[in-house]
Amino acid sequence: MLEDTILIVGEICVDFSLATDRSPVKMRLGGIVHAARGLWACGIKYAVATVCPEYLVDEAEGYLANHGCHEFIRLGDLQGAPNVIVIGDVREIGHQGYEDILRERKKVQLFDIKTQAGQYNDLVIFPGAFDLTAVLDAIHPTSKVTIDIAYDIASLEKMNALAGRVTRIVISTSSELFASVASDDLSPLLAASKSLGAEHLLLKENRGGSRLFDLVAGTVTELPAVLGNTVNSVGVGDVYTAVFAAVSRQNTVDAAWRGMQVATRYAQTTFPDDLRRDVQRELMLSTDEVRALGGTILPWHERSQFEIYLAAPDFSYIEKPEIEAALSSLQYHNFVVRRPVQENGEADQHTPSHTLQSFYRNDVKLLNNCSLVFAIPLQRDPGTLVEIGMAIALGKPVVTFDPRRENNNTMVICGSNTYSADLDECLNALFQCLSSIRNRRS
Repeated sequence: MLEDTILIVGEICVDFSLATDRSPVKMRLGGIVHAARGLWACGIKYAVATVCPEYLVDEAEGYLANHGCHEFIRLGDLQGAPNVIVIGDVREIGHQGYEDILRERKKVQLFDIKTQAGQYNDLVIFPGAFDLTAVLDAIHPTSKVTIDIAYDIASLEKMNALAGRVTRIVISTSSELFASVASDDLSPLLAASKSLGAEHLLLKENRGGSRLFDLVAGTVTELPAVLGNTVNSVGVGDVYTAVFAAVSRQNTVDAAWRGMQVATRYAQTTFPDDLRRDVQRELMLSTDEVRALGGTILPWHERSQFEIYLAAPDFSYIEKPEIEAALSSLQYHNFVVRRPVQENGEADQHTPSHTLQSFYRNDVKLLNNCSLVFAIPLQRDPGTLVEIGMAIALGKPVVTFDPRRENNNTMVICGSNTYSADLDECLNALFQCLSSIRNRRS
């Protein structure tokens, strides 16, 4: 068996990222090619076993050969759909809007792959439209398997196919399975993973870091996210999983740290040569040195403990798409947002002063009870600006999202922990502020 080469199993597709005001149209090979790029950047030997449409085979095989692929195995043919994924938000500020074109028409014809796939001792599998059981049956019974259950395993029942065959399970908070069984309580997922015989479960928690659960020893390792300018987050999780799987052959905890490092770099460029240069620099650091650098840790299940006060003209009579976009983003990341206008009522110009006093007291009480103020001062709303000032005076962190650039004055800019017209930057700041609060509490 091939002891020094890891086999990546999954689909190859085309990622088509729509243009935004901050990024141009981008088209590149996706699916398991993301994982391949990450391993190539690390200098790790790998091979691929893939399902893809006929028209992609030559291009994918040639591309991967130029990026370190030891062997290209075609698992089967994908018919009925082009395997093109349209992506609306490449930075994962909120829901990314993935659209798998003609996905309901996908059909996969698997080939006889037992001889080829069976020679690999280490595999990382990204499930897709293919028959997962057939693939597992084709590999050697003693092989070490890491599986990323991101999008194509939507229930605990479907995990049963993994029984006795999987060593490590990786899952993301953005996956269907996590949303259905583990969003409120992780226990059912941990119990199911352990019952399948898995030794470790790695939970990727986006900007809040990740947690590695040792299902045998019962321990948990928290790993930070290193937040910076996100160029393109598509495929970042796949890179994390692949590097984690490959390096786990030496040390599982160190493997998670290395996966985090490489995934961080993958989010910062879409140019492979730049990625490899940056990753090689990263890997010169020891894992102890990486740990010492720190980062942002804010586990998914703890985020509801840090309520966020929305300071904004959240009124029924104004157009507020930026407010709705921010709310959608915060809810996507599992934050509890308190909306004073919605909770305490909306006053108008004819509201008597004694009623206004009640609105005021309730809003101030709510502000006091929240951990952070997220301000969106559209139209230079005076109430929002007062709330910013009150939060600063109370010593509460303030993140000011000013999408229309209407409030770039000294007091708002300098008084806020972060002031920006970029929601991505504001979201990073929010995670960092709340992570700091969590650290002080512990």
